Amino acid sequence: MRGHESISAAILAAKARGEPALVGYLTAGFPSRDSFKEHVQAIAASADVVEIGVPFTDPMADGVTIQRASHAALAQGVSLRWILAQLETMPRAKAPLLLMSYLNPLLALGLETLAASAARAGVAGFIVPDLPFDESAELRAALGTQGLGLVQMVTPVTAPQRLEQVCASSQGFVYAVTMTGTTGKNVVVPPEVTRYLDTVRSRSPVPVCAGFGIRSREQLELLRDHVDGVVIGSALVEVLERGEDPARWLSALRAR
Repeated sequence: MRGHESISAAILAAKARGEPALVGYLTAGFPSRDSFKEHVQAIAASADVVEIGVPFTDPMADGVTIQRASHAALAQGVSLRWILAQLETMPRAKAPLLLMSYLNPLLALGLETLAASAARAGVAGFIVPDLPFDESAELRAALGTQGLGLVQMVTPVTAPQRLEQVCASSQGFVYAVTMTGTTGKNVVVPPEVTRYLDTVRSRSPVPVCAGFGIRSREQLELLRDHVDGVVIGSALVEVLERGEDPARWLSALRAR
């Protein structure tokens, strides 16, 4: 099974059990480099997909929590090369792994080197929030040589024709941003958001996961009939920052 296929399969398996899949996010090396492998394995034990954030100096799509985590990780010397090296030496995680990175670190490594190194490290795909869809062909092709997926993002203001194009090209899942702005805000999930998510699902040949501001069981209940999964980002980073058990917190989020 190719990397992006394993992502889709994990999400659909969770959905078949009657629950939205959980995509659990952590910033690599936060709150400490020494805990990175432990945190990846703990999140993989309870989430269906693990999204690993590559720290970056200007994380424009992220709110204050992930900005803070990113800057703290950079201060410890965390880099894309370090992350890939750590993943390559650890046991394969239970859940598929995604790397979320802004474009510059990927280009600095080189796309062919990136794809080969990521495959060796057990990475299944990438999310690149500052890469425009119209400029993504080169990265998609490089990742494709190793069976790795490129997850595309859509928003409530994505035009219908572009929504069709992006959904058709996304691999693993479509990341449906629930609002305009940055991550970390608490989404109330008004009716217009669920209608938008229904539209994305109707256009997408792969699973759809909602992200930005998902923090509570109540939100999961509101979204369960409209998406295949949810991305838990800032809330989970805050759990790690407080020194709590991420696996236990995620399990409680699933509890009905």
